[in-house]
Amino acid sequence: MHQPEPDVGTRVLHLSQPVDGGVARVVTDLARAQLAAGLHVTVACPDSALAGDLRSLGADVRRWEAARAPGPSLPGEVRRLARVLAEARPDLVHAHSAKAGLAGRLAVRGRIPTVFQPHAWSFEAVGGSTAALALTWERFGARWADRLVCVSEAERSTGVRAGIDGRWSVIPNGIDPERFRPAPADSVRATLLPDADPAAPLVVCVGRLCRQKGQDVLLRAWAAVAGRVPGARLALVGDGPDHARLRARAPRSVVFAGAVDDVVPWYQAADLVVLPSRWEGMALAPLEALACGRPVVVTDVDGARESLPAPLASRCLVPPEDPAALAAAVAGLLLDPALRASLGPQGRRHVLSTHDVRRTAEAVAGVYRDLLGAQPHAAGAKASVVPTERESIHS
Repeated sequence: MHQPEPDVGTRVLHLSQPVDGGVARVVTDLARAQLAAGLHVTVACPDSALAGDLRSLGADVRRWEAARAPGPSLPGEVRRLARVLAEARPDLVHAHSAKAGLAGRLAVRGRIPTVFQPHAWSFEAVGGSTAALALTWERFGARWADRLVCVSEAERSTGVRAGIDGRWSVIPNGIDPERFRPAPADSVRATLLPDADPAAPLVVCVGRLCRQKGQDVLLRAWAAVAGRVPGARLALVGDGPDHARLRARAPRSVVFAGAVDDVVPWYQAADLVVLPSRWEGMALAPLEALACGRPVVVTDVDGARESLPAPLASRCLVPPEDPAALAAAVAGLLLDPALRASLGPQGRRHVLSTHDVRRTAEAVAGVYRDLLGAQPHAAGAKASVVPTERESIHS
């Protein structure tokens, strides 16, 4: 599985906006692995907890003020990023998510090797003319990415169907199996929810409180779940723009845990973890939950099927934006402790074998070496490179 890293001293610049959620965890994990391998890692991102975490790892963090969404501030953001590029002089740029991918490719414009990792496509997050504009940009901007890195084959297929033409690598998301590991639920739950009935079933949803993650759909399903499973509780772990709206419609059986420094205890405390997303590339929360030995219910969006072992995929996937199907799946698993007990270990074994973060870091290193002119990366790195027709003809 091991493959050589890019040359020691290679200067990598990661661009990150957003600075929370799964994108932040991916950037942190990559920075940690690359620093350990001897690369010079710079990260440009807004001032945030992510910036502090990266500094503590030893990364060179440059403050890059940028809004989460495109808008009138974009020209200034591109200029500020151009200054960071001039100062950091990277050998390669790795831009994470739509906003950093937009500003980064405009600032670099193909002058140095550039990796763009969408972490779910921007045109899926919006509608109408905004979606059309986002798609037009992604088609145009692909010329300024030497490699498009997708976290699932489904995410890549979505881009291909949308007419985005580029050289693709599929590198599944990974998690740290030493950090995300099983623990007895009772003791953890007593610490997190000291006033609650320890025998009451607990469902946990970890994610930014926003339209993408679909907590509103989960709340619409929750009445049916609570009706079938008396005493069941739901914990929403995270914060975001929909916090107030979700809290206003939530019954007393729903706990709002807010943003937490460590999500691991919440996974360990759960009987079941749910992520009802409207779109993803490959969500980290289900992988983290599985690594903690907890079964999951997730919506059948990009990356979901690829992140689950077959026994869970047949039982734990539901259509997006379908409260009735979501309620049936959640209640069914809560009422079947034996099934939950069997699915948890299967999920952990799957994650250990296919979604270890070390495999992810090795596959990304292979992409870097390809772009920097080294030998092609090892076949065991689990990165599939899918060339365009033009590249196939000229290869």
